[in-house]
Amino acid sequence: MTPKQSDITTRRAAVLPEIHEFLGCRTPDAWVASALDQQDVMLLDHKNCEFKAASTALSLIARYGQHLDLINYMSRLAREELVHHEQVLRLLKRRKIALRPVSASRYASGLRAVVRTHEPHKLTDTLVVGAFIEARSCERFEAMVPHLDEELGRFYFGLLKSEARHFQNYLRFAYQYGEAADVDRSIERVRLVERELIESPDSEFRFHSGVPLAA
Repeated sequence: MTPKQSDITTRRAAVLPEIHEFLGCRTPDAWVASALDQQDVMLLDHKNCEFKAASTALSLIARYGQHLDLINYMSRLAREELVHHEQVLRLLKRRKIALRPVSASRYASGLRAVVRTHEPHKLTDTLVVGAFIEARSCERFEAMVPHLDEELGRFYFGLLKSEARHFQNYLRFAYQYGEAADVDRSIERVRLVERELIESPDSEFRFHSGVPLAA
């Protein structure tokens, strides 16, 4: 077993079973094949995703300033996501991938569509959606790492722990600020939608897309 394979096995034993149980499905092999074939698009969209993750954390601070624990964590999270954004930018520069606009996938908007519009349920659903996005990101890094070159594989493997931690904290805050039974129902509702978005055919390849039609 190579060091990379050994590290992945150790990390899987530590955090990934929890994520696999939380998600409704695994990433389809066809998506992984498309990711390997379109690494420029994957990195450009990943950069955008990190920026959006920071923006989401900042929006939660602005909207829910009365929740001290939440805003303290989201402040740290926004800084961490921006560091990841900068790291992907450096990868793009080293690989001579020019920056260009990449349209957003249907994934985030599809999840946001199930968020209830009234409080406190809006906060519950927003945090649950955040947990699913972070969990899926972690699972996708896991799916890709064994197939990537050393530099990119090492980088994505390094993100596994942070994405798993983000997932756990989003979920923790959902239970802290919401009623447990309502959080459980929200998880089940979002899980069904998230699985459909991941397993169904998609018109384009993106980091969180479904199965690309060209696959």
